[in-house]
Amino acid sequence: MKLTFIGAAHEVTGSCHLLQACGKNILIDCGMEQGENIYERQEIPVSPGDIDYILLTHAHIDHSGEIPLLVKEGFSGSIICTKATADLCSIMLRDSAHIQESEAEWRNRKAMRSGQSEVEPLYEMADADAAIQLLVPYDYNEKVTLCPGMEVRFTDAGHLLGSSAIEVWITEGELKKKIVFSGDIGNRNQPIIKGPQQVISADYIVMESTYGDRSHGDKTPDYVGEFTQILNETFARGGNVVIPSFAVGRTQEILYFIREIKEQNKVPDYPDFEVYVDSPLAVEATNIFEENVDSCFDEDALELVKKGVNPLTFPGLKCTITSEESKAINFDPKPKVILSASGMCEAGRIRHHLKHNLWRKDSTICFVGYQAAGTLGRKLIDGAKSVRLFGEEVEVNAEIRSIKGISGHADVNGLIDWLKGFTPPVEEVFVVHGEDTVTDDFAKRVTQTFGYPAFAPYSGGCVDLATGEILSEGVKERRKAAEKPEQRRKRTAFERVLAAARHLLDIVNRNEGLANKELAKMEAQINNLSDKWDPDKYDSKES
Repeated sequence: MKLTFIGAAHEVTGSCHLLQACGKNILIDCGMEQGENIYERQEIPVSPGDIDYILLTHAHIDHSGEIPLLVKEGFSGSIICTKATADLCSIMLRDSAHIQESEAEWRNRKAMRSGQSEVEPLYEMADADAAIQLLVPYDYNEKVTLCPGMEVRFTDAGHLLGSSAIEVWITEGELKKKIVFSGDIGNRNQPIIKGPQQVISADYIVMESTYGDRSHGDKTPDYVGEFTQILNETFARGGNVVIPSFAVGRTQEILYFIREIKEQNKVPDYPDFEVYVDSPLAVEATNIFEENVDSCFDEDALELVKKGVNPLTFPGLKCTITSEESKAINFDPKPKVILSASGMCEAGRIRHHLKHNLWRKDSTICFVGYQAAGTLGRKLIDGAKSVRLFGEEVEVNAEIRSIKGISGHADVNGLIDWLKGFTPPVEEVFVVHGEDTVTDDFAKRVTQTFGYPAFAPYSGGCVDLATGEILSEGVKERRKAAEKPEQRRKRTAFERVLAAARHLLDIVNRNEGLANKELAKMEAQINNLSDKWDPDKYDSKES
């Protein structure tokens, strides 16, 4: 009965844990790393073909995105999740495969021009389709016998449509243990979906800590009021409001707020302003939201539905699917709202909209979600004066705004409140899914608040659940620092100089046999050039 921590260990993304019990190998999540990664992620210690099940907390790519890779490498077991998670994965994994294929195609075009070897996509559409066929959905709160000696249940985590904490009961002979995987705990102030459901008992808890060091604030956020102010101010300047937004979850929340703003005529000078959802994935996800009303919507959203009001649509809403439609948005001079993925600005159509709007003093870039370290979104929030997009340096003149409190994650108080629901004793809490120092700090907070032992493992960390013994803290191997852009530019410039020198040598060799008079001229010119750039001679002149 052993638990090994693979991903999201002292890091925010790439959630993946291996549970070995009852003769089975079970992954809880298999997510893709996004943004900056500080530590080397260790390999899953069993081959993909030997993994029997994946228990999936929710559909976000940092929890599900490497499942198609696992399938490509031999996994053929069942992927157990909630119905809404299965619905979302059916579009999100295919979208991720499309991104992998498109990026590989782009890199290979460059490789052909430079004579470099081709790259393969991490996985392809066929792998995503194969993974989708393995999804086995269950309802919330339905207790499922996974295999002899093991039962699981999904409880609503309130983070995303279909998101869940997973309760796992294990019986091996006379020994019984219960492990709860928190997944991502939702923010209570989120619109549309229900808040997190309480779990009341566990021997061990694997706990996320994304916001384990910060609060969303004591007051209930006035999202509609803040959005209204941003819209009025930006439209008065004649600019656009560009919102980098996760296609699934955050986009639907923003639509919910804008519907209310339009309904109450809070932007009176521009009552007919248009809102573009420029993401095919977001459009499909919105349809899935509307198909899971009964099981996932909260009371306020359900009340609107009962009155015949669609909480996610309104006059002026435009959904763009094709690339031609997307490009046309930025040629429309009217002030507008542009919602586009990805939420951290690392890929997708949002980068095109940033290229067209970041340099404009009249536009506003409005962030509405967490921005991981190392992402373009984080750089903009941290005050970058310019950024590089599509090989071009773009000056940041637009107003950069961030609406605090709009988060799918509970803050530190919400995390502690969720833990308060457990009936003591809890044998240990394992803290994952947080920035490097945050995981350790939150583990200390758990111990100080509840008296429970708490431990933040590194990748490869392992615990014996039968005895509670920590077999390994994991590997604290830091990734080699990526080359900084300025260093890369200097190296590239030097390589060009070397190429020019080789070209000159080639010309010299080809002029063998030239008349002595002409060779003397060439010699003099080369010596003059050498003297000009000789660092030893240059230094002696300066001194």
